[in-house]
Amino acid sequence: MSKNNSNVIIFQTNIHISNINRLLKDMKSEVLANFICFDNKGIIITTNKAVATSDFNIIEKYIKELNNINSNNIMSPCFSQSKSYLKILAIFYYLANTNFPIISNIVEEIIKNTHVFNDVILVSHPCIIKTSHKSNMAII
Repeated sequence: MSKNNSNVIIFQTNIHISNINRLLKDMKSEVLANFICFDNKGIIITTNKAVATSDFNIIEKYIKELNNINSNNIMSPCFSQSKSYLKILAIFYYLANTNFPIISNIVEEIIKNTHVFNDVILVSHPCIIKTSHKSNMAII
């Protein structure tokens, strides 16, 4: 995102947070945008939970439809690339032989009992999202 685009968004941060949250709420999402800031590459929108692809799409569409924004310079949203972010792939979303989704307590127990995670300390509860509506896999 260009610096001009970032400045347009940062100038009215509170309005944009309110509008994004309204759109997410309208789509029955439990995700809420908390804060918008910018760095040398663009803007960063922090949320209360890990977002799904549908949430990304809502936020991206909102940003691209803003007045005075050059939508050609907007990159697609992505997950945090911070080293403190642990992304575990290829975990089944539903418990074996049930229709019950996996919950954070189960993930925490698995992490405690797996030697790969001996030196890993979780600072918050894991967020579990389904990779897609048709998939049976989760991202933690």
